[in-house]
Amino acid sequence: MQLTHEENQFERKTFPITLVCDHIYFQQNIGSLFRISEAFGVENIIFLGKDIPLTPRKINKTSRSTHLHVPHTVIEETTELVDYLLQNNFEIIALEIASNSKPLKEVVIPDNQKIALLIGSEIDGISDELLKISNQIVHINMFGKNSSMNVVQAASIALYEITSI
Repeated sequence: MQLTHEENQFERKTFPITLVCDHIYFQQNIGSLFRISEAFGVENIIFLGKDIPLTPRKINKTSRSTHLHVPHTVIEETTELVDYLLQNNFEIIALEIASNSKPLKEVVIPDNQKIALLIGSEIDGISDELLKISNQIVHINMFGKNSSMNVVQAASIALYEITSI
């Protein structure tokens, strides 16, 4: 028998993970990122870019009101984000296919350190400026002809892996 939301046995938990969204503008993706972040106990979401469409009416359909429960901020300039991440001693993990990326299963999560999981824009991925400051660059092994995945699906897989360690 399927359980209701109130009957589920899951432990409520928050992880020291900040999801950093590098110029993500599609409203369906933004809403879904709130929803998956709430499900995986993400502490905070940072949206990088100008004019991020955070209109509740537009994102609520996919967020299912989770945008009301997950703390989030917008940082407009990449340099400001870089300063914030470095000054606050995050373990910066970029989710990107790159010449020096390793499979997600090989990610190393340091004890007692905040994680910044970087995910890239729907068009351009993660900027070189952010890849340069990343402590680890990881990719999801894929076995089809396509070499990319929807940003929400990729974030979901990465959050599952990171929170399971």
